[in-house]
Amino acid sequence: MSKKIVVVNGGPRKGWNTDTLLTEAAKGAEAVGAEIIRFDLFRLEKYTGCISCFGCKREKFKGHCICRDGLTPVLDAIREADGLVLGAPIYLSEFTASFRALYERLIFQNLTYTKEQPCCNEHMIPALLVMTSNAPQEMYQGLMDNYQRTMNSFVGPTKVLISADTLQLKDYNSTDWKWTIFDPEKKKKRHETVFPEECKKAFEMGKELCS
Repeated sequence: MSKKIVVVNGGPRKGWNTDTLLTEAAKGAEAVGAEIIRFDLFRLEKYTGCISCFGCKREKFKGHCICRDGLTPVLDAIREADGLVLGAPIYLSEFTASFRALYERLIFQNLTYTKEQPCCNEHMIPALLVMTSNAPQEMYQGLMDNYQRTMNSFVGPTKVLISADTLQLKDYNSTDWKWTIFDPEKKKKRHETVFPEECKKAFEMGKELCS
């Protein structure tokens, strides 16, 4: 029986960095026979982050977010999956608000507030967390370490892929933009040389999810 891998894109831009890396990870999983279930958060029905209703803390709903909205099918799919690929770009030193909404509800539903069993998730699965940013990688290592620790505890063993100093535009020299802090040629060169290697790494990490 093929494994089911859920892929969740927390970025809005189709065909760009985050979308491309997640697609490569999905292709890697597919290459070893996995079934891919993909969600693009910016294209779902309306949803919110955690509303602190504490419904998931009641015994009969334990481990299940009871808020019903556009994120419900995503959370349900993750609960039945054999692996998870999550990714989003960094906006103002954090993941996108769309990603954070999912993250809050994914983690909080399994947090018990008990010393004896802090996590009630009985279906831990391997995960890959993909981050993209136009800023240098060293700015986000601590952030990603925190995400990895939390996901290790509440989702399953998590690996991280960081793609930093990314290309944001096809033409930084357009008269529409006055972004003088960037070196357009350096950005383009990195996209042509380093980013393809990151895509290969994403492909291999996708395969590893199924091993």
